[in-house]
Amino acid sequence: DLFSETGGLSLGPVGAGAGFRWGFGAKPPLRILFEQPTVAALTSAVAALPRDVDAETTISRLPDSRTAPLSFAQERLWVLNQIEPDSAAYNLVAAFRIRGALDRTALERTLTEIGGRHEALRTVFPSTDGVARQVIKPAEPFVLSVEAGSNAQDDALTRRAAELAAEPFDLSNGPLFRGTLLRAADDDHLLVLVMHHIVSDGWSRGVLYQEIGALSRANASGDASPLAEFPIQYGDFAAWQRNWLSEAVLARQLEYWTRLLAAPLPTLDLPTDRPRPPIQTFKGATHRFEIPASLAGRLKTLGAEEDATAFMVLLAAFQAMLSRYAGQDDIVVGSPTAGRTRLETEGLIGFFVNTLALRTNLAGNPSFRTLLGRVREVSLGAFQHQDLPFERLVEALHLPRDLSRSPLFQTLFILQNTPVHPLALPGVVLEQVEVDAGAAKFDLTLSLAVQDGGYVGHLEYNTDLFDAATIERLGQHYVTLLEAAAAAPDLPITRLGILTPAERHQLDRAWND
Repeated sequence: DLFSETGGLSLGPVGAGAGFRWGFGAKPPLRILFEQPTVAALTSAVAALPRDVDAETTISRLPDSRTAPLSFAQERLWVLNQIEPDSAAYNLVAAFRIRGALDRTALERTLTEIGGRHEALRTVFPSTDGVARQVIKPAEPFVLSVEAGSNAQDDALTRRAAELAAEPFDLSNGPLFRGTLLRAADDDHLLVLVMHHIVSDGWSRGVLYQEIGALSRANASGDASPLAEFPIQYGDFAAWQRNWLSEAVLARQLEYWTRLLAAPLPTLDLPTDRPRPPIQTFKGATHRFEIPASLAGRLKTLGAEEDATAFMVLLAAFQAMLSRYAGQDDIVVGSPTAGRTRLETEGLIGFFVNTLALRTNLAGNPSFRTLLGRVREVSLGAFQHQDLPFERLVEALHLPRDLSRSPLFQTLFILQNTPVHPLALPGVVLEQVEVDAGAAKFDLTLSLAVQDGGYVGHLEYNTDLFDAATIERLGQHYVTLLEAAAAAPDLPITRLGILTPAERHQLDRAWND
């Protein structure tokens, strides 16, 4: 069977890394996934690789499970929290409309059991002399706050959910996982779950939903828990990561990144609606848009022609659009990776995400097909060297300090391909509700997720820089550019249309009578 037709190119090639290490004791270059067209050929090629010494290291339990060092990613979020303690930029929120006879006690019991399983959800971050550490609290009953709203209108419930999502966390004392039930009627509730990013990530939310469903079904039927115990916890991973990242490992990883990010590094200067504040703010909003299934299918065909994943095609278009907006041909965009390169971490709740800096050269006005080839090479190289924590990279590059913007890049690109486990509870009907916490981590973040054969997109933007109308127009331009690239990938990127039909009419007709 062709690897690409069994889901290989849609899964995100990095996800295979942990499996290769576990099954073969090898860490193959990611391009081998594209060069070997069948599963059988891929198996033979990987089996012939030399053993990876790093694959043989194990993550052991700490002697004292009550405390642990911070992981590198946690350290960065802790520092940011000291600078902006009241910011909700790193609050993760999920909201669900629940219709039916909800058993609140049973749901609390389930959440209590999950808190007992995952030490990350019981972790706080006190500091001594400016140095923070993880402290794991004993398991306690999880209590859902209940608010009986006098106004059960949908917009009122959503507004209250947004207020709950925007409430800051106290990292020193916790808790860093909270839940609220907004009661619209006896058989109608809105469940709002909020976690701080320092103890969770997008993959973790999938784990949370899966475990809530499994434990709720078991409790409802009187069965024992179907979930196995974990051999390690997040604190064990954090300690292992700091020990594993020796100078030799660090040097191998840094060699690639310092070459890719050699000076002079560009600063992306998008046209903004207001001057940039001297100190970066995190006030934000989100605009939603869609990429239709018909267009997504044509983009998939283009990607298959060039041995490129959907991630690469969509990123190439985003960087082309940023280049057009800013008038720059050296573009650095950040992109998160799950960071779970070891099988022991796949079922844990915790903050494993690492962020990669993807620098693409758009000089020479290349065709979109040529640009896609450049993005493909940059992506493969970056994911092959994803073990270096972003925090260590920024430190090693000795970037000039600029409080007005994020270091290294100001825009983020996300293609959500983490495992999706929809939340389900026995006896009720659930519908996920989008909630905007009113915060933005970067100037601009484009997040895409598969939906009904196409993509649903969210543009999170800093409201101190951009107006809502500007971002809505930017989203329209992105879809238009994708249409143009799919139709004529051999055209130079500056000749790919980005104006919508309405804008084209205004330019050609209304302003050109």
